[in-house]
Amino acid sequence: MGEFPKTVDFMFLNTPIGEEYSLKGLEVEGDIPDDIRGAFFRAVPDPAFPPLFIDDTAISGDGMVSRLWFKEDGSVDFDIRYVQTARHKAEIEAGKALFGRYRNPYTDDPSVKGVDRTVSNTTPIWHGGKLLMAKEDGRAYRVDPITLETVGSYDFGGKLKSETMTAHARVDPETGELFFFGYEADGLASTKVAYCIADKNGELIKEQWFDAPYCGLMHDFVITKNYAVFPVFPTTADLARLKDGGVHWVHEQDRESWIGIMPRYGDVKEMHWIKGPKGVSVFHFMNCFEDDDGRIHLDQHLTETNAFEFIRRPSGIDIPQSEIKGGLVRWSFDPKGDEITETPLGPPGDLCRIRDADQGRPYTVGWYLSMDPEMKGPPMLGGPVGVAFNALIAINPQSGAMKMLGLPPGHAISEPAHIVSSQADHPGWLLFIIDRQTGEDQFEHEAWIVNAGEIQEAPVAKVKIPHRLRPQVHGWWASQETLDKAAA
Repeated sequence: MGEFPKTVDFMFLNTPIGEEYSLKGLEVEGDIPDDIRGAFFRAVPDPAFPPLFIDDTAISGDGMVSRLWFKEDGSVDFDIRYVQTARHKAEIEAGKALFGRYRNPYTDDPSVKGVDRTVSNTTPIWHGGKLLMAKEDGRAYRVDPITLETVGSYDFGGKLKSETMTAHARVDPETGELFFFGYEADGLASTKVAYCIADKNGELIKEQWFDAPYCGLMHDFVITKNYAVFPVFPTTADLARLKDGGVHWVHEQDRESWIGIMPRYGDVKEMHWIKGPKGVSVFHFMNCFEDDDGRIHLDQHLTETNAFEFIRRPSGIDIPQSEIKGGLVRWSFDPKGDEITETPLGPPGDLCRIRDADQGRPYTVGWYLSMDPEMKGPPMLGGPVGVAFNALIAINPQSGAMKMLGLPPGHAISEPAHIVSSQADHPGWLLFIIDRQTGEDQFEHEAWIVNAGEIQEAPVAKVKIPHRLRPQVHGWWASQETLDKAAA
């Protein structure tokens, strides 16, 4: 294609920018708390060239690593660079797009046969002093956190055998270990899943493989203090369809979901599978924990069908985005049982965050994005699913108590990062990007800092970013102390 398609994936807030730049000494309104010294890394898909297919999706864009750096002297800098993946470098050399449909190498230009297709555009992962940029269709790429230069594809010193690594790893707050997995671990449409553990220093200490019930979308997973939990939802891949030039994912509304549970330090032969409801879909899990009786509680953003229109369309599912039903729900089950109990917790939404210290443990607060039910005006178009969130919710999953930060029409909010306060009785801070539409194709952007316990109150600080931004997918906070250790 000579130009980007006139679709929501490449228009409005999703308009491609394709520019690396640095901004020093950003203007700050208010006072940045002393606790906020470090870097907010964000994964930003941004295609360098128009795609080969008009129905391409925003989440196919080349990965960029964005950094808001809150320095010791109180100043703030912004930098953004492309992740120099093999795919990106091949297209830059050719001066055009060479890779075809989303996660289908059979639709690529023959010149890039066998070239690593991942775009590393979904999640920055900080662990063991390393910054990894991950997307679940391949291995992560390591990026220097100071220069933002790409070091290269990362396989944990040659130890990782899986061809893929999830964009949603989990760090245990007590051991510092990194738990992650890779699905389609040995190739396209495979049922093989690799379950991996890296120690607190980033050394891969365990990799085991098991078979999922079918090749389904496994975007996220969870750990508890004693278990690893692997949900599988009926958005499925088929090798024959891919070889025919078709789409990677089709959602099967009449197929059951599954939950796999195993001791997190155990053998995959101990995996126990529980059948879940048909047709549902989940991309992100708030948290998972065990109660005193040993039952597992999994809190998740569940929808009645797949949330992505580019997946529903080829699946023959004709449901408008605004009419998809769902909510924050809890699935409770015995780790050796065969039944799931579902409990509603909160309104629909996604892109959740908990305190790092609450990972895999009982918790009393979580934050996630939603839509303000009292919003006066249409939502902003853009973001991974085409419609941007305009509200932030804080919820106590035990009591159901909620607080909300609702934004005016023409505003959008991205996934927050939680930053711990040095004061023991302080709930910490939330940091996130706000987009504001000021014209037909004009936008302004700020980073807001709010008290994590009183999100409905005015931001304590706003950092103005005087350059067009493209929406992020996920982000990760790294304190200045950890950055200094990595630099040393």
